[in-house]
Amino acid sequence: MKKILLTFTFFITIILTGKTMAQQKQATVLVLIHSDKGGTYEMAKEVAKGVESEGYAIATIKRVKSTDNDRLKDIPIANVAELPSYDGIAFGSPVYFGNISTAMSEFFAQTTTLWSAHALEGMPAMVFMSSGSGAGKELAMQSFMNTLAVHGMVLVTNGIRGIEHLDQRIPQGNTVLGTSSLASLKNVSRPSVGERFLLNEQGKYFGKVTMALRGPFRTRAIKGPGVETKDIAQLLKEKQISLPEVPAPAGNYQPFVRSGNLVFINQYALKEGKLINPGKIGVDVTEEQVKEATRITMLNIVAVLNEAVGGDLNKVKKCVQLVGIFNAPEQFKDHAKLMNVASDLTVEIFGDKGKHARSTLGASSIPGNSSVEIQAIFEVE
Repeated sequence: MKKILLTFTFFITIILTGKTMAQQKQATVLVLIHSDKGGTYEMAKEVAKGVESEGYAIATIKRVKSTDNDRLKDIPIANVAELPSYDGIAFGSPVYFGNISTAMSEFFAQTTTLWSAHALEGMPAMVFMSSGSGAGKELAMQSFMNTLAVHGMVLVTNGIRGIEHLDQRIPQGNTVLGTSSLASLKNVSRPSVGERFLLNEQGKYFGKVTMALRGPFRTRAIKGPGVETKDIAQLLKEKQISLPEVPAPAGNYQPFVRSGNLVFINQYALKEGKLINPGKIGVDVTEEQVKEATRITMLNIVAVLNEAVGGDLNKVKKCVQLVGIFNAPEQFKDHAKLMNVASDLTVEIFGDKGKHARSTLGASSIPGNSSVEIQAIFEVE
C-alpha cells in the first residue's frame, strides 16, 4: 500500500511539475489599449483569444487611462514601467485624425526613461485600430509604428491573411499593417464577424512570433529615477488587498481636497457605514482591536486616494505625511506601536514612495467615539 501511494505521489508531482514548466515556457503578451466607447476593447478581446489559442502565449488586457465608461472600468490601468516585463505588446487605439488617440500619445510621452535605457528594443509589437469611416486608418497605423520603431521594437505586421473569411458585400477593416474596425457604419455589428476573425488570426500569429523571439530579447522592468517596477493595481491583487467603498462624508466637507500636486485626506475606521471597534483604548477596546481599526482606516485613505487620482494609484509620487490620532487614556504610551500598522501598510502598497514623515498622538475623545483617526498628505502627478 505504501509503495502504491509513493508511486501515485510521484506521478502527481511529475504532472504538476510538467504543467508548471509548460506555463513558464509560455510567452507573456500585453494587449494595451485606449478605448472610448468600447469598440477597441472588443477588438482587444479577440486579439487576446488569438494570442492564447495555440498555447504559445498568455495575454493580459490593460488600458492606458481611466474612464467613466462602465464597460471599461474593470480593466486595469497599465504602468509605463511594467512594459519591459512582457515578451510582446499588442497596441490598440481609436483613429484620431489619421493618428493614434490623445490618451495613447500621452502614455507614450511617459516612456522617455524606457527609451533612454533601450528597455523595449527587440520586443515584438503589433497594432490594431478602431476607426470611424475607415478614412486615415493606414496613416494612423504607420504613425503608430513610427513611434514603436523609435523604441527599437520588432514590428509584426498582419500581412495578407484571413481575407477569404471577409464578407465582400460590406466594408471591412482589413489592412496589411494590422486589423481595423469601421466603427461608425450603421446597421452592421462592429467589429464584424470578418474583422473578429482577422483580429483572432493576427493575435494567433503574434503569439507565435512573440514566443519565437522570447529568449534572445527577454527584458525586465528597469529601475531608475521616477520609475517603479510594480503596477499598484496588480500588487493589490497579488496581496489580496481589497479597497473599500469610499466612505460618504458625514457633514459639509469632501473626502479629499487637492491643492496643486498635494492630496489631503482624513479618515476614521468606517466599514460599510459603521465604525469598527469604537471606544477608548484599554477601556472599551484592546490594542489588537485598535490595530484592526487602524488598518481599516488606512485602507479607507487609500480608497479615497484612488478616487483622487482617477483610479490610477501609479500616479502617487510620495506619501508625504501621516498623522495618527488615537482615543487613549492619559497614561497610554504606545501610540507609535499602533500607528506602525498604517505606516507598514502604506509602504507595503507604495514601496519607497510610501515612506513618510509621521506624527502620532492621543486624544481624550474622537468624533463618533472612534478609536482612531488618520490624516494623510500625498503628492501625486
